[in-house]
Amino acid sequence: MGGCSSQRVMVMVVVLLLGTSPSIAELQKLKHTPTKADQPLNILVVGDWGRQGTYNQSLVAYQMGIVGEKQNIDFVISTGDNFYDDGLTGVDDPAFYDSFVNIYTAPSLQKTWYNVLGNHDYRGDVEAQLSPILTQKDSRWVCMRSFILDAGIVEFFFVDTTPFRDDYFTDPGEHTYDWSGVLPRDAYLSELLKDVDFALGQSKAKWKIVVGHHTIKSAGHHGNTVEVEQQLLPILKAKNVDAYINGHDHCLEHIVDTESGIHFLTSGGGSKAWKGDIKPWKKEELKLYYDGQGFMTVQITESKADIVFYDIYGKVLHAWSLSKKLNNAA
Repeated sequence: MGGCSSQRVMVMVVVLLLGTSPSIAELQKLKHTPTKADQPLNILVVGDWGRQGTYNQSLVAYQMGIVGEKQNIDFVISTGDNFYDDGLTGVDDPAFYDSFVNIYTAPSLQKTWYNVLGNHDYRGDVEAQLSPILTQKDSRWVCMRSFILDAGIVEFFFVDTTPFRDDYFTDPGEHTYDWSGVLPRDAYLSELLKDVDFALGQSKAKWKIVVGHHTIKSAGHHGNTVEVEQQLLPILKAKNVDAYINGHDHCLEHIVDTESGIHFLTSGGGSKAWKGDIKPWKKEELKLYYDGQGFMTVQITESKADIVFYDIYGKVLHAWSLSKKLNNAA
């Protein structure tokens, strides 16, 4: 769990004050204050992980700890599906310890974890994951439906993508979803889209990155999430978003959309992966598809963002740099 840094104490206080109200009048904003002056912002990204250490979750966690120490990371982003198979049963579910607290034990991982919810999380008690009680149990834990993380040169816009999927409502099969706080669905999605659009338009950050659980563009098992592609992607294009980071497909993937220039980065290899499950895709767009476990790092300066994907042995699978022009001095 590690010592409570001033950053995590601030975040915990904000979460306690905000409570778990699902209303979205405006996206809640958290602020990350860099502790390393004039140094790049270093982030780990992992998704689809919570399996009590099985399916190589522990090996991924081990390598995350090594890379995290080398890069002296600032925080971790989770792209959702935090607890399999059916989220948490409540705030006292031992899975919180078995799949999170007691797995990510490396000193370098004792930084704030910013989490979004995945579809498997919605099959449990959603309010449990959103509860400040979990933050009291482990001060690293920050989970909200949708929110903004202001890290200075970059702003991350976390979006709750599960309610976009029609079939979760119309054909849930054997699964039961916790839609408390989401219904009426149309009003929830309408407000969310308006708030994301407004927040992106207001942002003055050099880099704008959106984080959600579901894919927008993917050659993996689930492929494109049509509802998110139709409703959220036009906003991302109009507001010149640099990248969309997601999980859901259990792979590591990098697609560059030739039309918009947006980078679609899938980090869903936190535990169970799907071998050989890949759909055809344009070669000029698909820069990486890896059907195994692993994670991603992002290092950001004012002029450059470096993206690196790692496997469970710490081997670099793929690296890519995005660049921006520096602002002219006044």
